Amino acid sequence: MSDRAGTPDDLAESGAAAAWDRLAAAYLESWFEANPTLAVAAGRHEFDGRLPDWSRDGLEREAARLRAERRRTLAFDPAGLDRRRRLERELLLSQIDADLFWREEAGWPWRNPHFYAAALDPSIYLTRDYAPPAERLRAYLRWAGAVPAAAAAMRANLAAPLPRTYAALGAQTFEGLASYCARDVPAYFSAQAGQGPGVSNQTAGQGPGASGTGAQQDLAAATRQTVAVFTELAAWFRERLADRPGQAEGDFRLGADLFARMLRDTERVEVPLAAIAAAGRRDLERNLAALDEACAACAPGISTAECVARVQARKPADGPVVAARRQLAGLARFVAERGLVTIPGQEEARVEEAPPHQRWNSAYIDIPGPYEGHLPSIYYIAPPDPAWSAEERAAYLPGEAELLFVSAHEVWPGHFLQFLHSNRAASRLAQVFVGYAFAEGWAHYSEEMIWEAGFGGGDPETRVGQLQNALQRNVRLLVAIGLHTGDMTVEQAEAMFREQAFHDPASARQQAARGTFDPAYLNYTLGKLMVRKLRDDWTAQRRGATWREFHDELLSHGGPPLPLLRQAILGDAAGPPL
Repeated sequence: MSDRAGTPDDLAESGAAAAWDRLAAAYLESWFEANPTLAVAAGRHEFDGRLPDWSRDGLEREAARLRAERRRTLAFDPAGLDRRRRLERELLLSQIDADLFWREEAGWPWRNPHFYAAALDPSIYLTRDYAPPAERLRAYLRWAGAVPAAAAAMRANLAAPLPRTYAALGAQTFEGLASYCARDVPAYFSAQAGQGPGVSNQTAGQGPGASGTGAQQDLAAATRQTVAVFTELAAWFRERLADRPGQAEGDFRLGADLFARMLRDTERVEVPLAAIAAAGRRDLERNLAALDEACAACAPGISTAECVARVQARKPADGPVVAARRQLAGLARFVAERGLVTIPGQEEARVEEAPPHQRWNSAYIDIPGPYEGHLPSIYYIAPPDPAWSAEERAAYLPGEAELLFVSAHEVWPGHFLQFLHSNRAASRLAQVFVGYAFAEGWAHYSEEMIWEAGFGGGDPETRVGQLQNALQRNVRLLVAIGLHTGDMTVEQAEAMFREQAFHDPASARQQAARGTFDPAYLNYTLGKLMVRKLRDDWTAQRRGATWREFHDELLSHGGPPLPLLRQAILGDAAGPPL
C-alpha cells in the first residue's frame, strides 16, 4: 500500500463526494418524512403507522420543500463527482421534478383518487412478515388511527366534479378497502393471536395495542372506525358517478403540452409526441404481423381473431394462481440455464389472489424494499369482478399462454429479478427511486427477450401468448396519447383494445379506464423500445459482448430515467433514446 499523500485534486474530489453523499442522504430522510408510507414500503419501519399530511397546508409545505431541494441540488457543482454520483445528482433532480409535476402541474391531489390510494392500503402490515405479528398489529392500529383525518383531507381536496372513471376508481378502491379491513385484517390478527408468541399475552408489557384481550378490543374498535370511513368514502364516490353537468368525459385530459411535460419531467424523454406515437404504431404493426404468422402456424384456416380466442379459451385447469406458481419454476430455470442475466440472491416470489381494493389491476407484484432484508415478494393475480356477467367473468380469466408471459413480466426475468438487482445497487437513491419507464420497460422487454432467446421452443401458441401481452402495451401507448392529447373517447379506447389487442370486453373497459387516470402507462412500450435501442447501441460498441453482460450493466444502476442511464453508459455516443 502506498503512503503517498493524496493530491489536491484527490482531496477536492473526495471532499465533493462526501458533501454530495451528505446532501443525498439528507434528501432521502426528508423525503421519507414527507412520504412515510413509501418509507414503510422501502423497509424503514420507524415510519410504521404514519400517513402523509394531505391538508392544504401540508401539500403546500411539501411543494415548498421540493422546490428548495431542487435549488440546493442544482447549486451543487457535479464537476468533482465520479460517474455514479453524477448520475445520482441527475436522478435526484428527475425525482424532484416528477414529484412536482404530479402535484403542481397535473394537479393530482385535487383531481385523482389514485394519488391517495396506495397510502390508504394497510396490507403491508399483514402480508410482509418483517416483524412479529404483535409489532405489526401496533403499526396497523396507529395507521387506523390516522385514517379518518387523512380521508377527510382527501375528500376535501377532491371536492370538485370528478371524471366518471376517476369516481369509479375511488368507489372500487374504497369498497375493496372496506371489505379488506372488515374481513381480512381481523381474521389475520385473530389467527395470529392463537399461535402463541406474537399477538398474545406474552407481549403484554409492550404498550397499548400490544397483545391479548386489549389488543383484540383495540382491533375491533379500529375495524369499526376504518370500515365506516371507507364505506362512507365509497358511497361519496358512488354519488359522483351519477350523470350531472360538469362531469364530461374530457375532464381527465392533460392536453398535449402537459403530456409532453410529463414525459420530460418524469422520464427525461424529450422526443416529439408524434415520433413516440409513430414508434408505437410501428411496434404494433410488427407485433400484429407476427401474430398473423403465429396464428397461421397454430390455427390455419381461421382468422387471427378466432385464433386468439381459441388460444385464450385454453384456461389453466387449476386456476391462474396455481398455474402461475407452476410457471415460475420453468421460467426461473430457463433464465438460469440460458445465462440471460445474473440472479443475485435467493429471495423467493409467491403467488396469491389480489385483494378486493387492488382489482382494478389484473396482475402486480409487491416487492420488499431495499431496507427490508431477504423477505419474499408476492405476485398478485386479480379474479374477475363478481358484478360482471358470467360470460365476462369467464372471458376475463387469462389463458395459459397469456398468463405465462404475465408471470415472466412480474417475476422471471421481469420485476422480481429487476428489483433483486436494484435493491443491491451501490447508490441508496438508485435503490429507492426506480422509475416507471425503467421498471415497466424492463419487465415488458423481458417478455420478448426470453422468446427471442428460445423460450417456448418456437411453439406458435406460446408465441400468441407473448404477443397478446405485447399488443396490450402497444395499444396502451397509442391510447394514452389519444386520450390525453387528442380527441379519443373512452369508448374508442375500449374498441381499440378489443380490435387491436384482442381483449375481452371487461378487460378492454378496465384498460381504457386506466388510461384516463394513469396517463403514464404508455411507459410499458416506451420503456421497452428505449431498452431495446440501448441494448443494440451498447452491444454495437462492444464486439462480442453478451446479452447477459448488457443486462447486468443495465440493472446495476437501479432504475434511473433511461435517457440519463443511456448518457451515463454510452457517453458522447449516446444519441437519442428512441
